[in-house]
Amino acid sequence: MRLFLFILGMLFFSYGISMTIKVQHLGISPWDVLHVGLFNRFGLSIGSWGIIVGITVVMMTLKFDRKYVKFGTVVNIIGIGLFVDLFLWLDFLPQATHTWSDIVIMILGIIIMGVSGGMINAAHLGSGPRDGFMLSMAEKFNAPIGRVRIIIESIVLLVGLLLGGPVFIFTFIITFIQSPIFQYSYLKCSKIFAYLEHKGQEQESITKAAK
Repeated sequence: MRLFLFILGMLFFSYGISMTIKVQHLGISPWDVLHVGLFNRFGLSIGSWGIIVGITVVMMTLKFDRKYVKFGTVVNIIGIGLFVDLFLWLDFLPQATHTWSDIVIMILGIIIMGVSGGMINAAHLGSGPRDGFMLSMAEKFNAPIGRVRIIIESIVLLVGLLLGGPVFIFTFIITFIQSPIFQYSYLKCSKIFAYLEHKGQEQESITKAAK
């Protein structure tokens, strides 16, 4: 069940990212600003740059704290990068119209990312590369996670902006929408996992008793 929801979460998270990229003139998350900026400057694909940046971040995290890097972290990097490229290549996502409907698409994309991000992390198969890096840095320097997140994402945003990545109003408000949704989804999915594991243990005990 954990593996199933982990993969399902990656699929929907990638879909949410792809939706926001389609209406990127409204602004996208700092990390995606960097990925799109690298794509605009050097080519390859947005998903490929997501994988390259993710691997680089994991290599940095390993120097601080290896506990945040698991098998699921590697699957997360490659899976999301490939899924994003797949969704963009299939080109069935809603197209930008530069009207109010673009705002709806953006908000839906952010909601999908928040819900699916909670699913991925609740599975506890490995932190996302960027989340793990921020957590390891916070522990290394004994600093609040929120402050570390702001500093790192500000640096990432600046680099992405210099590379020509799309920055606009939603770049700055996306976290305020996505974070509470992520937290709600994470807590709910964690409770579901705990319930299923409890039921599984009960069933296992009944089976052993019957034998």
